[in-house]
Amino acid sequence: MDFFKGLTTDLASSRCEKLQAPSYLNLTLSILILLGILVSYLPQHYRIIARGTSEGISPYFILLGTTSGTCAFANILVLPASRADVACCKTVSTFECVAGLLGIAQVGVQWFCFSVILLLFLVFFPRGPTLPIDETEQQQYTWKTAVTVAFVCLLHGLAVIITSAALIMSRPYQLGTWANILGITATVLAAIQYLPQIWMTWHLGHVGSLSIPMMLIQTPGSFVWSGSLAARLGIEGWSTWGVFLVTGCLQGCLLAMGISFEVRARMAKQSTEGETHARCIVGYMQGENGQAETDDEGGTLVEDGWNERTPLLNGSRKSSQTPTPQR
Repeated sequence: MDFFKGLTTDLASSRCEKLQAPSYLNLTLSILILLGILVSYLPQHYRIIARGTSEGISPYFILLGTTSGTCAFANILVLPASRADVACCKTVSTFECVAGLLGIAQVGVQWFCFSVILLLFLVFFPRGPTLPIDETEQQQYTWKTAVTVAFVCLLHGLAVIITSAALIMSRPYQLGTWANILGITATVLAAIQYLPQIWMTWHLGHVGSLSIPMMLIQTPGSFVWSGSLAARLGIEGWSTWGVFLVTGCLQGCLLAMGISFEVRARMAKQSTEGETHARCIVGYMQGENGQAETDDEGGTLVEDGWNERTPLLNGSRKSSQTPTPQR
């Protein structure tokens, strides 16, 4: 199986010349993006492990994200420009070869990190339903749903590998078309990937095990990454960098929603703590019905008819004890 079959001489020559004159600005940016991709997924991995559950993460978000990442990785591997870059490694220096393959490494690391999320989602999937049962939503996500998602992702990956290998061996000149199909598929899947997660987060009213720090890093990073790949692959590589442009927009919407829910929850918590602290100061505790007894002026009665406005030293108040009769 020849991975480089079907490459034209002009394409190979132009790509080799480009690798021999690397842009150090783009090289530095590519290295930072590669490290940023790896670091950005660590908060999500840690949050699932620390909480001991993947509650709040939509199974369809995992399914669409994994299949989209697989298509994107396969797309950049079979793209004629990428295959030409790999072929040029035989003639250029090691530094120039590594610099030229950073784009492939970026997509590969992103696919690997999301696959780890799939694994953690399966391992820490809650055995009970992830959404509250109500009258309008009877069907809940179960362990069977998580296993089905993992199985479909595995089958999809095998199908992409087998199809790509068959085209490389039998019809290498159609790899460009196959790369565009993979890129379009990845873009479509990425475009709808965040919709089920946005719906679930909105329905739950909190982010659950979804990591906000991950999205804070990835949302602006998606636009930088898309621009870096566009500069490396050109307009003909639109099917590769367009994926991350779409995901950046949708992830930004999910990030805004998650932050609003977190801010609202923190404000509610602070308000509750403030009320509890104030009640402790005046020596007040709510009854079972949650209401406090008040006097005619609306002051809170504590005991023996006293209220919070009664002076501590009040000579005119009547004793609550019955006076002992004099003999």
